[in-house]
Amino acid sequence: MSENQVKNDSTVSDAPYVPAAKLIPELTIKAVILGILLSILLSAANAYLGLKAGMTVSASIPAAVISLAVLRFFRHRNILENNMVQTCASAGESLAAGVIFTFPALILMGGWTTFNWFQTTIIAGVGGILGVLFTIPLRRALVVDAKLKFPEGIATAELLKAGEKGVKGSIAAIAFGGLLGAIFKIGDSGFKIWTGVFEGAQRIGDSILYFGSNLSPALLGVGYIVGLNIAVLVFFGGAVNWYIAIPIISDMQGWPVYEHVQGAAAWNQFSVAADSELIGKPVGAEDWAYTIWSKQTRYLGVGAMVVGGIWALVRLFPSLIRGISAGFMAYSKRRNEAGSVERTEIDFPMQWVGFLLMLSTVPLFVIFGMVTGLWWIAAFMAVIMLVAGFLFSAVAGYMAGLVGSSNNPISGVTIATLLASSFLLLGVGMVAPGGPVAAILIGAVVCCAAAIGGDNLQDLKSGHILGATPWKMQVMQVVGVVAAAAVMAPVLNLLLQAYGIGTVTVADQTPLEAPQASLMASVAEGVFGKGLPWNMVFIGMGLAGLIIILDLILESRRARFRTPVLAVAVGVYLPLELAGPILVGGIIHWLLHGRHKNVEQMEGEYSADMLQLRESGERKGLLMAAGLITGEAILGILLAIPLVLAEGSNPLAIGGGEGSIFPVSWAGGVLFLFVCLALAWKAMPRKQPE
Repeated sequence: MSENQVKNDSTVSDAPYVPAAKLIPELTIKAVILGILLSILLSAANAYLGLKAGMTVSASIPAAVISLAVLRFFRHRNILENNMVQTCASAGESLAAGVIFTFPALILMGGWTTFNWFQTTIIAGVGGILGVLFTIPLRRALVVDAKLKFPEGIATAELLKAGEKGVKGSIAAIAFGGLLGAIFKIGDSGFKIWTGVFEGAQRIGDSILYFGSNLSPALLGVGYIVGLNIAVLVFFGGAVNWYIAIPIISDMQGWPVYEHVQGAAAWNQFSVAADSELIGKPVGAEDWAYTIWSKQTRYLGVGAMVVGGIWALVRLFPSLIRGISAGFMAYSKRRNEAGSVERTEIDFPMQWVGFLLMLSTVPLFVIFGMVTGLWWIAAFMAVIMLVAGFLFSAVAGYMAGLVGSSNNPISGVTIATLLASSFLLLGVGMVAPGGPVAAILIGAVVCCAAAIGGDNLQDLKSGHILGATPWKMQVMQVVGVVAAAAVMAPVLNLLLQAYGIGTVTVADQTPLEAPQASLMASVAEGVFGKGLPWNMVFIGMGLAGLIIILDLILESRRARFRTPVLAVAVGVYLPLELAGPILVGGIIHWLLHGRHKNVEQMEGEYSADMLQLRESGERKGLLMAAGLITGEAILGILLAIPLVLAEGSNPLAIGGGEGSIFPVSWAGGVLFLFVCLALAWKAMPRKQPE
């Protein structure tokens, strides 16, 4: 497929790979079984990644490659079966994003002590199903008629076409990346023979100079996939916080000393082990930097995300209204036309969509009532959820068409939902602690719906190019949602008990940051009276405004580099050490491929080019990056089992302290450098695609 064809979606979609008149098996038993297994596997992996780094990536490409590799062992197989498998698998990955961005907030606020299987499954599952149902009327308007890129959808379709000729090299790339990611994770969190973070801080007067980087191969893979533009913005956001905001606040507030406050084992906010020799001495620079970040400056990111979410709505609102209207008009026209509708234009029946929408609200209404104890409040919550869910599912679908699922600002629109819900609930008399919990539950449903809404339309774009039957893909999306929802609670409970999440910690383990969920908890509790550092929130809003203005200037000049505000906001909110490997991954991709591309990233063409398989090396680099993510994530989940069985201690540890068999201070860095070189070697441009 030529570059010009990619830039004009109509060229791609006018000629389906499988003609509408041709009937071949799609929704087969083997496709359903494989799709369910991959949905479970990739949803668990993405749950780990999202809790660790606050970012998730689309599973469509690795799912398509695995499907091609597995189904080739069957005598009877076809490209539309492979498309069904990746549709189901990507639904699981997307649902995981919706879950981990919101549900852990209930743990952090004390509303839950564990992830209740019934409530987690129902809320996540129904939220995801709503995302599918909400976007069915939009399929024709956004997928067929609109000039949207859907870069990852087009790339998946092209991968499946190319896979008809063989996928040996693709599987090897994923397996190689998975092995490296797994080795790093077991050496870091399992055997403890090297450290996964290299960082430190230095006091300069009353100010701080911090330096540090995570060494995670998974984050390196994330950076390679999202590209240099996004990677630079995430790092820039972190640099603004850690190199400007934190030093300034430290200098203004003065340097604190360690205090003894409640007995031998209880210390102040720095969480330092009890040691009488430390009392009255200056707090360590690294402790003080993290305290300022956690208590104050990360809320710069809150303000920036709020503005970013609202800005996304403002920008998309006219197109959203046109898309919804066109979708219903197209459906009405097809119903009134004489003759049969082509197979490639048959959606799930609209009368059933309406019925299922009403039916889906019942279990949510019951759970809302059980949590709040007030059924009229539950009804009010259900109304908010339906309105916000439909609106943001449509927004997410449109954004997937512009920049792809991996760059979809789900967290931004969820924060907007959470703020609106919190103020509305506060207005009808809800108070803490029930009010913040109720707001998070609404946000959880909307977040799951929006995540699946974007993924559904992206997959339907793939199906439109390939000549798939839309209603069968929509059914497969629901199957993937249900499969992933059923395992989310066990996976999250395992990670909670093994590593800890956010402020809920486990001995001898670094907790998973859960940045979005921590943000959601802070916003909800802040609105209901526990207080946010509003000065930081407002400064963050102002920073977001400046970034938006800069982006508009760059857009008017048709610049290749753009500044989407939500990418910067995420960087401000995350610890700076997480942004380091993401930046390195982005630089590797740019050096090998990005600097040669004559396209505009924010229109989605950069991502489309990245995934179009024009160069074998670039394709293998992408797949190896996906393998790095999957390998580290799956090992992280598997390692959680012995940690939980040992009740917090690590039975596998053989290093990490005095007498360690390896010098942990640099061994992890050496391995990380090796992984970087391996990724660059695998991604090296090849003259002829395989």
